Formats: sequence, structure tokens, C-alpha cells
Amino acid sequence: MESLALHSLSLSSKPTLFSLSTTNKTPFFLRTTTTTTLHLRRPHLSLSSSPKPLHSLSSLKPLNAAASSSSSTTTTTTTTTKQPPSTTGAKLIPLILSISIGLILRFIVPRPVELTLQAWQLLAIFLSTVAGLVLNPLPVGAWAFLGVTASVVTKTLPFPTAFCAFTNEVIWLIVISFFFARGFVKTGLGDRIATYFVKWLGKSTLGLSYGLTISEALVAPAMPSTTARAGGIFLPIIKSLSISSGSLPGGESRKKLGSYLIMNQFQCAGNSSALFLTAAAQNLLCLKLAEELGVKIASPWVFWLKTASVPAFVALLLTPLILYKLYPPELKDTPEAPALAAEKLKNMGPVTRNEWVMVGTMLLAVSLWVFGERIGVSSVVAAMLGLSLLLLLGVLDWNDCLNEKSAWDTLAWFAVLVGMASQLTNLGIVSWMSGCVANGLKSMNLSWPAAFGILQAAYFFVHYLFASQTGHVGALYSAFLAMNIASGVPGVLAALALAYNTNLFGALTHYSSGQAAVYYGAGYVDLPDVFKFGFLMALINAAIWTVVGGCWWKILGLY
Repeated sequence: MESLALHSLSLSSKPTLFSLSTTNKTPFFLRTTTTTTLHLRRPHLSLSSSPKPLHSLSSLKPLNAAASSSSSTTTTTTTTTKQPPSTTGAKLIPLILSISIGLILRFIVPRPVELTLQAWQLLAIFLSTVAGLVLNPLPVGAWAFLGVTASVVTKTLPFPTAFCAFTNEVIWLIVISFFFARGFVKTGLGDRIATYFVKWLGKSTLGLSYGLTISEALVAPAMPSTTARAGGIFLPIIKSLSISSGSLPGGESRKKLGSYLIMNQFQCAGNSSALFLTAAAQNLLCLKLAEELGVKIASPWVFWLKTASVPAFVALLLTPLILYKLYPPELKDTPEAPALAAEKLKNMGPVTRNEWVMVGTMLLAVSLWVFGERIGVSSVVAAMLGLSLLLLLGVLDWNDCLNEKSAWDTLAWFAVLVGMASQLTNLGIVSWMSGCVANGLKSMNLSWPAAFGILQAAYFFVHYLFASQTGHVGALYSAFLAMNIASGVPGVLAALALAYNTNLFGALTHYSSGQAAVYYGAGYVDLPDVFKFGFLMALINAAIWTVVGGCWWKILGLY
């Protein structure tokens, strides 16, 4: 899940990539400790709002040791001083506001005659649930559980119906994708791939940005979490390169190199995620919701790639160059970077057995995602086979899966949202709402392309109210797709355009996605710049995807 609250693979507040010595004259980028495997057992890294320089991943303590140390410290503290009780429970004001929205709709707003009392009551519960996802009176999973409990207690939905989405194949595919992302970080394969591109293209700052951008695009289909890619691979590399060039977070020197590289990677990530169906969890959710509204796509992995390829490639090609002009780095040349990357690869040693297993497993999974339908293997079965291989061969162990809290949390709240959205469709709420909006647009004598543009823009910019891409999808995707279809927009075109926008609006703000929190938390980009360039690049991406994508989709026959 690409959410601020649910990211377990982001940056540690402690140094994480290369070790620093004030007496050693070896370049900062190359200094590594002799222990090279301890970091592979650390299942969770945390996000720091004021990051420190990055050292070696190998210098991190194993989880057990860290936990033991933490436990002993806690014990000592509790025996010597009395800690004040921590505040628990829901935040009062967000709680009142979230519940009030549903109560006002249920008991004050007149119910349309076209809708049953059950449908109206479920809509009230759903709106309170969505409001809670935005206002955050409780963690996302806890609030979703309260929502589904309310639907059962009020007998709005029977228990089996309320929990039917927990068997949804797409949700389990999303959960397994988190485990694949952990495998990339644990084995160090993602780090190795990115370092190769630094070696090949890193002679200049612009070349360095293209190397990082291309490497993310290549890793994306096999590492289906933009947040995990950001925190587990690319931010540590960018910080190490920046600090070794004297570009430090928090000060004026950040503009020397780090600010540009961070901003570029942040803005390119959305296009990388939009390029492949399996590059982000929300992509899979979008297609599932579209299927429930009757929009079905044959060979979805291949069709998604074919449809997204041209506009995504153009955007990935232009974004580093545009930002190089609009948000230029002070350091234009990085002649030492390729040599430093080559030395780092040498220090990393040959590709390990676990890395080869990871490569083979992901090639198998991607092949089955591409060709599986022809042999009767669904996407989730392909992912299950891949995860089983990783467990059998020891690349991951079951504790790695158990400790991936964001995956299990995603299972809980995704299933609740998808289940509610599905029932809203079954009870006629979505068709009623979409019909009202469509009639309003028709009364304005708008053609379907004009209605398409208005609805896409509204769907995109309403994300300023959300701190989660997947939460946005669960709350609004079905409704907006239904409105598009009711306005005469071709179903496949509407479904894919909304899905692509779901990736692109992840770079609007510092809270709009999990990767946004990771990159902003690095301390290289000021908040006004995040909003300024987030909005500016949104307009540029809209132009690219509208003009280039529109022409390409016409050639493909989408409209």
C-alpha cells in the first residue's frame, strides 16, 4: 500500500548505507564495514523527519538484538521512573467529525425515492469510513474495522457479505506484492541494479538522474510498491551520492545535488508505477473495481503495458530534463560517480545465491503475469507460486512475512473498503450517483471528451484531501468510473485513465503517498517546493498523457 501510515520499508533515522570516518580518506561513497549480512535480517525501517547522513546498512543491528536492547532499556526505565500513561483511543475531534458526516446523511438528508433504506444506510456508513480515512481518528485498519462492525451491528449487511472481500484475489495479490518487495530489499538486489545504472550513466548530474529513473522503471514490475522502492533502494543511494558531493540535508548545500535528485526521483516514480500493472498495488485494485462495473480487460498485464508505454516513456524521458531546467542542481558534473559505483559493486562482491533466486522467481512471476491466462494460471496464483519458491529456498522466511505489518494491515482495510464499494454497486448507489452527475453534465450540452476531461481533473485534484493512493481508489474510483461511463466515455478508456492518474497524483504533496513521505523526510526539499513543483509537474504530466496518450490510444482503438 502506498500510504503514509503503512510503510514499513522506509528510511531509518540512523545511517543506512555507507560508513563515515573522519580520518579515513577513502571517498564517502565507498566506505563500508566488514560485516555485510546483518542488515538483511532487519524487517522494518522507520521514517525520520530529520534524517542523518547515511552509513552502512551492514552496520544496523539485527532485529533481535535491537529488540533486546530496546527491551532492556525499557525495563530499566520503568524500574527507576514512573512514566505518565500514554494517551490512547480515538482523537476526539476527528472522531466526532467522521461520525457526524454519516449521521447527518442518514437522519437529516432526505433519502431519494430511488434508493432503499439499506442502500442509504450503507452509504452513510461508507462516507463516515472514508471521512475517517482522511481525518484519521484512528489508524486506517482500526477505523475500517469499526466501519465494517457498524455495518454488521446495524444489520445493514449480514456478516458473510460484510467480510466477503477478504477472499478477493486482487487483495491477496497486493499482500503478496509486499513480500516480494521485502525480498528485493533483503537480498540487496534492488540496490545492486540501481548501482549499475549509476556506474553506466552517472558522469553528469543529468545522466545520474536518468540512470536512477531507468533503474526504477526496470525494477518496478517486480517490486510492486513505490514506497518500498523509494525507502529501500533509491533514497539511500541518492543520499549517499549527495553527501559524498558535499550536498547535505537541511542546509543550503542541499541544492548542490540532493534537492534535484530527490525531486526528480519523486516526480518520476508515478510514471514508473503507471507503466506496469504490477508496479503498484493500487493498479490491481483499479482493475478489480472496473471489472465489478462491467469493464473487463483481456490479458491485463500486456494490455496495460501496451496502453501506458508511449505516454509513460515520453514522461520519463522529459521529466529529468524539465526539472533540470526549472529546479537546477548547482553541481552539473559528477565524474567520480561511475568509479565510485564500480568500487561499490566490487565491494558488494558477486551476485549472491539469494539474488539469483530472486531474479529467477521474479522472471517466472512476470512471465506468468504476461502469459498465465493462456495456460489457466491467474495473477494471484502466479504470485503465490513465486512466494512459495522464495520461502522454500530460504530467500524469505515466515517471520519476514509476519513482520510485514503493512501487508496484513492492507489486507484488513482494503477488504473492508472493497467490500463496501461492491455492495454500494449492488444496491444501486453508484449507478444513482453517476446518473445524477451524468445528467448534470448532459444538461450543459458537453460532449463525452469534455465530460471525460472534467471528471479526470476532478478525480486527480481531489487527492489533495487524501493521504493514500489506495484509500483514494477505494473511496472514489468506482463512482468516478461509473460517472464516466454514464457520460458516454468508452469504458476501457475511462478505467485506464483513472488508474494512470491514481499513480500520477502520488507526487502532488508531501503527504499524498508513501513515497512522498519518504522523499520529503530526507530533508532535501522545502515544503513550498513540494507543493509548487507537485502542481506544476501535474499539469505537465496531464499535457503529456492527454496529447501523447490520446493519440496513442486512438491508434490502439480505445475510442
